[in-house]
Amino acid sequence: MDIVANYHPVFKAFLAGSFSGTFSTILFQPLDLVKTRLQNPSQHVVAATVNGRIQPGMITIFVNIIRQEHIAGLWRGMVPSIARCVPGVGLYFSSLHWLKSKMGKSRQDLGALEAITLGVVARSMSGIALIPITVIKTRYESGVYKYNSLTGALKAIYKAEGFRGLSCGLGPTLARDAPFSGLYLMFYTQTKQAIPKEYLQSPASASVVHFSCGIIAGIAASLATNPADVLKTKMQLYPDKFPNAFSAAMYVHQTYGVRGYFKGAVPRMLRRTLMAAMAWTVFEEITRSIGLK
Repeated sequence: MDIVANYHPVFKAFLAGSFSGTFSTILFQPLDLVKTRLQNPSQHVVAATVNGRIQPGMITIFVNIIRQEHIAGLWRGMVPSIARCVPGVGLYFSSLHWLKSKMGKSRQDLGALEAITLGVVARSMSGIALIPITVIKTRYESGVYKYNSLTGALKAIYKAEGFRGLSCGLGPTLARDAPFSGLYLMFYTQTKQAIPKEYLQSPASASVVHFSCGIIAGIAASLATNPADVLKTKMQLYPDKFPNAFSAAMYVHQTYGVRGYFKGAVPRMLRRTLMAAMAWTVFEEITRSIGLK
């Protein structure tokens, strides 16, 4: 840690964010896999039908994955998930630190509007940079595509669909991630500001407070951005069928109604909430230990 303490603050923020992202990505990958399968229910699902439509639940998806792909199948797509989330979290935290330093602000000084703006800009920067990996991650998890490796997937998509294939679903991805990060950061900072400082400064309670603030922020932000996540999944799995967000939205509405926009909301809310809470908790602890605060 003494060596890291001498690094540039932005690079230290990147390292802290990457470390925090690694643990949470591995731990909560099964929830992300189940979320993707819920949003694409025609694949590898045995479930009852309602009005002629497959209506699998979260438990049904879990059981089917274990039955057909064994326990290891719950971590399908782990490589692209790490390739996306780990540098993505690092880029997000380092971008956030850089933007705050340019504004001369600390996290404790951010107002609600400033927190939303910084969260949106920071997540947009990392989201655009990593959209090809996001496409591959979604396709890996869906079970629709059979890629042998991350590199092989990149080559196959570029050869068949060109650059458009590697960036499909960018609009809904940003419409999901940017507002999520902005709303999350707003709720997180505002909740922290409402807590007495002695609890934040106490080593015994600081981690619990950070994690609790993350849980509260994650629940609200996840629900608000789930419709965009559904559209992103449809566009990235079937780019020929859904060339834009409007066509995907019309299909979801006509097929499932308003409830269709919240398919996969429970596992996504659990994953994003717990993952974000853990990432922020680990990030806070690492930044304190390497002298970033």
